[in-house]
Amino acid sequence: MFLIHQPEGQDEPKRYRYNPRKLMSVEREDIERRTGKNFSEFTTAVLQGNSLCRRALLFTYLRREHPKTRFEDVDFAWDELTLEYSRQEWEQMREKVLETKHGDELAAALTTIDAAMEDAYDDVEEAGKARLPIAD
Repeated sequence: MFLIHQPEGQDEPKRYRYNPRKLMSVEREDIERRTGKNFSEFTTAVLQGNSLCRRALLFTYLRREHPKTRFEDVDFAWDELTLEYSRQEWEQMREKVLETKHGDELAAALTTIDAAMEDAYDDVEEAGKARLPIAD
């Protein structure tokens, strides 16, 4: 999965590879303190659109590039920050759907997934081993 940050006026978005399992323990602990959620709850909340959790995630990536970044300075319009599944994650979801759905429900799910896969970013580093971005 990718966290995409494209502030207004910026030509190209900044794409951060988001894999909760790859965040360092200090980063996870900081996220837990800032959001008041344990890390498993945080990863679910990020996917569900929790604003504070997405801000904490963006802060984590910005601070990697600019260590003096302050949380208070991280601000964005909602449409400037998005999450996108990689092609490999969509492929994994497609396999799961083939195993669990049938008939019209299967056809509808495949149509949605296949359309999303057409535009999905290919995550070369995660090829063949993609896992959904939920901490377990």
